Amino acid sequence: MSDALLALRARLDRIGVLLSGLCLIHCVAGLFLVGMLGVGGGVLLNPDIHRWGLAFALVIGAATIGIGALRHGRFLPLAIGGTGLALMGAAVAVGHGDAEVALTVGGVILVATAHFINMRHSH
Repeated sequence: MSDALLALRARLDRIGVLLSGLCLIHCVAGLFLVGMLGVGGGVLLNPDIHRWGLAFALVIGAATIGIGALRHGRFLPLAIGGTGLALMGAAVAVGHGDAEVALTVGGVILVATAHFINMRHSH
């Protein structure tokens, strides 16, 4: 694999971690603002935000974690990331509520962990 592709994949892994963190902040802030203060529900709970977030996570996760697993031969990041993405997909399917939050937070943590493991094995 060329140096340019390796650099791009490493950059996308970092973006994946960043997006996972932003998703986690969105979930926690959404719970607080909507649940505790009763504000922001129209924006923070918009299903399109979750669908687009899942789409970005699928593309970036599949590209970086999948290519990384093929390159370094360790499939643990792929298994962890795939499980996280499945949880995130389930969260979009169940709709708003406690189950969505639990599935999303668990999925995001797993996807971020997979990106970290992938970066560690790629160096």
